[in-house]
Amino acid sequence: MATNSNPTSNPVLQGEQLEFLTDLSPQDKPWDEHRAQTQQIEGLYRGTYFDRLADRVCQCSGYLAFGWATDPENGENRLKLVGAHFCRVRHCPVCQWRRSLMWQARFLRVLPELEAAWPTARWIFLTLTVRNCPITDLRSTIQHMNTSFHRLIKRPEFASNVIGWIRSTEVTRGHDGSAHPHFHVLMMVRPSYFGKGYVTQARWTELWKESARLDYTPIVHVQAVKNRRGSEHPLRAAIAETLKYSTKPEDLLMDRDWLLELTSQVHKLRFIGSGGLLKEVLRESEEETDEDLMLLNEDGDQIVGPEIFFGWHRRIQRYVRL
Repeated sequence: MATNSNPTSNPVLQGEQLEFLTDLSPQDKPWDEHRAQTQQIEGLYRGTYFDRLADRVCQCSGYLAFGWATDPENGENRLKLVGAHFCRVRHCPVCQWRRSLMWQARFLRVLPELEAAWPTARWIFLTLTVRNCPITDLRSTIQHMNTSFHRLIKRPEFASNVIGWIRSTEVTRGHDGSAHPHFHVLMMVRPSYFGKGYVTQARWTELWKESARLDYTPIVHVQAVKNRRGSEHPLRAAIAETLKYSTKPEDLLMDRDWLLELTSQVHKLRFIGSGGLLKEVLRESEEETDEDLMLLNEDGDQIVGPEIFFGWHRRIQRYVRL
């Protein structure tokens, strides 16, 4: 597949009648939204010491190939991505989005097996924070938080109750340009947790304060994962929240200097961790493949009919059928 990400040079696109990806598949509107943000990230990296990243981002998802797939549940035909090239730059909005979908799909794929093996287990969603830090101190702050978390999982309240966990790191931008790193932790707990093993939010706060050796009381939030009205599965919302983007695209686009410093600070840091029953299920690899981010191996859809190709139109910022 061609890697030139500037389809505006294609004379086919110069006519007045253009057919867009969203014309055939309205639910694929996120492609336009995320690729437009990626184009902005490219511009912020361009002309800086991250010019090499700008080149990679420029080539990301410039062309997409879709096939018609039959949904095994309802028999309806829908477009399914079957070909794309991704830059895999950590702060590329397209790759962040696809990476989040990949992790969620992997988790949901093994969930029935986990529930069959532990039918009475429950799930707890835990958020651990520290005070905002200067963006220039972000790397050391995250490293300190990682060390603190390893202390936390050795505490009796954690070790005796939690049989599996996944942890993600998210960094948001403070109004003053500071950084706010925090952990989202989804924990699979024994049923006895809601009996004799129960840990209050106040106790979780105390445990995190002690593990992180803080001289102030941090903000900690904990809640049980319960059924929600209209939710297909009680865990879906918690999984999506845990395995979402590492930094909101809006924060990345707000300040070029902040983005550049963030990129330097988190270079090669791991943002996904897992343990217990989930350790092998969600192990973070060194680098995802294009096939991973296309989610090609996450369902059993059968592709029917010829492939349909779309190219990113940089001027109008939409995917156009080629």
